[in-house]
Amino acid sequence: MSPVFPTVREVLALDPVRHGAPRLVAGDAGLDRPVRWVHVTEVPDIATLLRGGELVLTTGIGLPADDAGLRAFIGDLADVGVSGLVVELGRRYVSGVPRVMAAAAERRGLPLVELRRATPFVGITEAVHALIVDAQLTELRATEEIHQRFTELSVEGAGPGEVVRQAAELSGCPVVLENLSRQVLAYDPAGESAELLLDGWEQHSRRIRPAGRTAYDGDNGWLVTTVGARGQDWGRLLLRWPGGGDLDTGRGSFDPAPEGGAAPEGDVGRPAAAPPTRLTILVERAASTLALGRLIRRDAEGLERQLHRTLLTALLDHSRPVDEVALRARALGVVLERRHLVGVMVRHRTDDPTGEGGPAAEPGHNGDPGAGGPAAGPARLRDLAEAVGQALHEAKLTGLSSAVDDHAVGVLLALPESAAEERALTAFATALRRARPDGPARDTGPPRSNGRPDGTSRSSGNPRSDGTARPDGAARDGGSPRLTGRSDGTGRTPSGGAVLIAAGSGVGSLREARRSLIEARQIADAARRDRRDLPVFRPPHVGLAGMLHLLRDEPRLQTFVERELGALLTYDAQHPREQLLGTLRAYLDQGRNKSAAAGAAHLSRPAFYERLARIRRVLDVDLDSVEACLSLHVALLALDAIRTP
Repeated sequence: MSPVFPTVREVLALDPVRHGAPRLVAGDAGLDRPVRWVHVTEVPDIATLLRGGELVLTTGIGLPADDAGLRAFIGDLADVGVSGLVVELGRRYVSGVPRVMAAAAERRGLPLVELRRATPFVGITEAVHALIVDAQLTELRATEEIHQRFTELSVEGAGPGEVVRQAAELSGCPVVLENLSRQVLAYDPAGESAELLLDGWEQHSRRIRPAGRTAYDGDNGWLVTTVGARGQDWGRLLLRWPGGGDLDTGRGSFDPAPEGGAAPEGDVGRPAAAPPTRLTILVERAASTLALGRLIRRDAEGLERQLHRTLLTALLDHSRPVDEVALRARALGVVLERRHLVGVMVRHRTDDPTGEGGPAAEPGHNGDPGAGGPAAGPARLRDLAEAVGQALHEAKLTGLSSAVDDHAVGVLLALPESAAEERALTAFATALRRARPDGPARDTGPPRSNGRPDGTSRSSGNPRSDGTARPDGAARDGGSPRLTGRSDGTGRTPSGGAVLIAAGSGVGSLREARRSLIEARQIADAARRDRRDLPVFRPPHVGLAGMLHLLRDEPRLQTFVERELGALLTYDAQHPREQLLGTLRAYLDQGRNKSAAAGAAHLSRPAFYERLARIRRVLDVDLDSVEACLSLHVALLALDAIRTP
């Protein structure tokens, strides 16, 4: 696209100007300056009446006779920003303009043109003004096409790729859509090399720093606008505009200027020509279409999720008849009758959006607020709900899904048969892992136990295959492998921001769906303290430790812990260097094997035996009694549950 206003070069090519046998004597660097208007003058102080962008025509009869006056005249025109100066020879200057005038114009980069034949200035003004009006009309038509094209894209709900493609087609320039992390979301090279366009994009993009929401970075040659709505920006749309750099800056058919001389003052450090107005309109309109499309998709998704939440809530609190829930779900395209139903809960391991006391996360590629701040919790839950919906779609599963409280997203899977249950849960966990980097660890098939009879994991450390305690909580060799939210195989404890999936028992009718959903919620709550990262937590994984975690706020359980361990806790508080509770834990963890327990506690056997004797006196209990040790073991598990949020 060419700018709205013609350039000096284009004006000199017009027939009325060529009739005057034009000769360029200085300022060829400014030939691509736009001509906003043509002004005829015969007075030397005309600069005060100009606004910049004018092509000045004169016969020179009123110009100063001295060299200083001519230099000042040229300087004033250059300072005000005129596009060029055209002097008709014959009246004041016969053979050519004065050398001092040519030298001053060359120094300031101001195009200076001689007309060697008498030329009616009215013909030049008419031709230039007609060209300007025609260009403005073309600009208006192009702008109308831009609005019409992007309005159609908005109505059709076009995706980002199509919007970017249309922007590149209308402009004839490469267009790139990126997120706030400078990652390319969509692009169109407009016939150029995509490899060259995107090579080292992030580093190149960070050098593009426009001054404003929509601005042109002349140093890098990119027109940039911010993409976002409702006060939340999520990306940038960039259009590469050469700024006239690819135009021919030679003298064309005109005679050469005087040889020698340094670069013109007016051209030193001069920024590249700004793109035409219609390109600015184009990128802003494209950005609006992108932002509107994202809002429409999110709002449409949000409305569907609201309906899903209404139905899930109705199942959980019995606020609507089951038959009505089934009817409304069928209207949404989710058939719940004669299906095998499985309740699923997805949540983060911690309620703190910043993780376990860690710093808040920085803003993400989707443009949402960072993890810190009062809005972080709802934003995190909304993102999780979107990821769950995306995972269901990717796994080709049918069901209701929505946030069911302030921390969890509930799903009621509707499967054709019970045999598809494990396969569906595995596919869902795998898809969610792809949708969220901090999702469930990996696809390991149906969830397995860690080798303990009750499938639980002790907070004091899982047992090794050789019978010794492993304080880092790694699983026994014969049990399930350690699964981390990052799938890095390091065996680290999952981070507070990791996501866990819990599934209840499958049921055969909608009237039993509430039981499966509540069971999934209880499993998810209990699994928050589990040190494993299983793809899906199921009822067998909860065991005694999980049940105690669910009962941790029960006063009777707290009374039981105090009755069994209160004396020992008091003793440890008074003797912080001994910590007999850890000795008791090691003894019980090793199945009352004193030698193995001494090794696990890193104590000599005599020292360990002495501590056991002290525990007997403090608790007044027989540590050789199976029943007494079982009671103490349960109390320790309950204490862990009470202490774990």
